[in-house]
Amino acid sequence: MNSTTLHIKNMVCNRCIKVIKDEFDKLNLEIEEIELGKVKVLSIINDKKLTEIREVLAENGFELIDDKKSKLIDSIKTLIIDKIHHSNNSMKTINSSDYISKELGYDYSYLSNLFSSVEGITIEKYIIRQKIEKAKELLVYNELTLNEISYFLDYS
Repeated sequence: MNSTTLHIKNMVCNRCIKVIKDEFDKLNLEIEEIELGKVKVLSIINDKKLTEIREVLAENGFELIDDKKSKLIDSIKTLIIDKIHHSNNSMKTINSSDYISKELGYDYSYLSNLFSSVEGITIEKYIIRQKIEKAKELLVYNELTLNEISYFLDYS
């Protein structure tokens, strides 16, 4: 059976995956595989169905990504969000530029320039913003000390 891979912007958590699953079920689309930023559907999508998908995604705060550069930028964001927000490992073991470059198969300077030109900020600043959000989340939970949070996010 043929399948179609759709790239979806703004999928940042497991709840997003659940929303996409539920909405695709309502559209009678069988999902072969789903992960942050990407859904593989077990069928070829015609223009009418694609329009329905776009509408449903927009209603839920998502967006279908069409061009290659946008997919790449969204992949960078997904990798960063996944590493910072959904990993139980300390950030100390991760060299961000090497990690992103290796995972996406592109030279980091190309990815960095592309990201900056489209997003208006550097990948490093995006990473810092995500770390700040994670730190705020960890502070609210009150399960870790400030020292533990700073160590986890690779700050001294």
